[in-house]
Amino acid sequence: MEFGIWSLLPPLIAIVLALITRNVIPALFAGIWIGATMMHGGNPLVGLYASFSEIILPNLGDVWNATVLAYCGFFGVLIVVLQKTGGATAIAEAISKKVRTPRAAQGSTMLFGIIIFFEDYFNALTVGSVMRSVTDKMRVSREKLAYIVDSTSAPMCLLAPVSTWVVFVMGLIGAQFVALNIEASEYLTYLATIPFNFYSILALLMVGLVIWKKWDFGPMAKAEHRARTTGKLIRDGAEPPTDDQMSDVQMVEGHTPKKRNMIVPIVVLLGLIPPLFLWTGGFPENDIVTAVGESEGAISILIAAFAAGVVGLAMGIGQKLFSFKEAMSLYVSGFRSMMIVYIILVLAWSIGTVTQELGTAAYIVEFVGRTTSPAIIPVLLFLFGAVIAFTTGTSYGTFAILIPIAMPIAASMDVSMYLAIAAVLSGGIFGDHCSPISDTTILSSAGSASDHIDHVNTQIPFALTAGVSGVLAFLAAGVTGSSIAGIVVGVVTLVVLAYILQKFWGMPELDEQPA
Repeated sequence: MEFGIWSLLPPLIAIVLALITRNVIPALFAGIWIGATMMHGGNPLVGLYASFSEIILPNLGDVWNATVLAYCGFFGVLIVVLQKTGGATAIAEAISKKVRTPRAAQGSTMLFGIIIFFEDYFNALTVGSVMRSVTDKMRVSREKLAYIVDSTSAPMCLLAPVSTWVVFVMGLIGAQFVALNIEASEYLTYLATIPFNFYSILALLMVGLVIWKKWDFGPMAKAEHRARTTGKLIRDGAEPPTDDQMSDVQMVEGHTPKKRNMIVPIVVLLGLIPPLFLWTGGFPENDIVTAVGESEGAISILIAAFAAGVVGLAMGIGQKLFSFKEAMSLYVSGFRSMMIVYIILVLAWSIGTVTQELGTAAYIVEFVGRTTSPAIIPVLLFLFGAVIAFTTGTSYGTFAILIPIAMPIAASMDVSMYLAIAAVLSGGIFGDHCSPISDTTILSSAGSASDHIDHVNTQIPFALTAGVSGVLAFLAAGVTGSSIAGIVVGVVTLVVLAYILQKFWGMPELDEQPA
């Protein structure tokens, strides 16, 4: 059947409901149900039955999809182990011993956030809660701490070669490769998007610039002035999140944290991936380039994550932090912690199947091709992603909705696939940073013990500065096809805007001595 413009209905319903309910799970399911109903003559009962029998269950049982779900679970295990063994706490304590000034306290917080690149929730809660004592001593406002934590965690998860976000996005990319009959490595494709992920790059640069040059402006300048001159780390009447929101990141009570409890598992994780890529790609029968191109990226990361989690558990048992029985409970907890990710992934794959069957992407490609220049596509994807993420508070849901649309458009309109995917990823992070209902924004407030609305209000001017710079970066990359051109335009714009805003919306420079 030819559905034409009606093929847009399922993804549009998913987007609208996500905006209204601020919950992507029922929104995605509704889109699937509507699509299945359309495929079966408009009968909603048959559509409901087909939603499961023809769409959701086949996607759940697909070997590739099952592999993605498994390695998401193994990452969950690794994160729980690192929480319980206290390795991250030990590294933070080592960093804090070198801190003598407010700028050094902020810089070390950013550095610690970069080190914990593999999971945004763990990053937001751990960095904020561990570094809070260091920044408090240096009279750095809680709003500033929350900004550094929030604007470091999610961007690093997308710029690092391995993270829970990487495996999530790989799952979406892999499903579209199958739908588009493209034979390519989803992992290498993801790596190729990193230089085009302009907002994430610019957001990190913005954090570094604000710390190095002390370019605070807007509400953040007032918060820093208050903290430095009066010692009030939060404003009068502020309501920081309660401690029970951070209970999941508590290490084993009475344990002296050891740096090796984090370093060793992460070395195992990163160290195993290259040889596994070569082995699954047929090396040494194939040369290195061919082996990497033909490697089983999902299986390689799965095994590396599994091994890292086992090593972390073994170290915890060896140090008598928990028994073997407790270690098995931790293992189950790790898988359970990723349940929301599992659900969103399965529903995302399913609505991708629906849009493929209805010809949604083909219709969008034809329509956009008649009305829009290919050079503008990355900018539109970035802005759409930002709006959806801002109003729903979820980057994951934004990726799930837009990547199945962005990749077919890129394949048919001579737009770089890497640039299109990166535009969606950047837009999701930008909207997430501005959204008061974003989970990572809320967790950053919780970990930093900052009033949540104060965190949002002080962060938005910085996020908008990076966001405007990102729009121009995507426009430049769309015209030239070059990531270097986009980065140059974005960085120059960012520095100029930040300088102007600090000049006219900032406060007098504060003394580096905290007392």
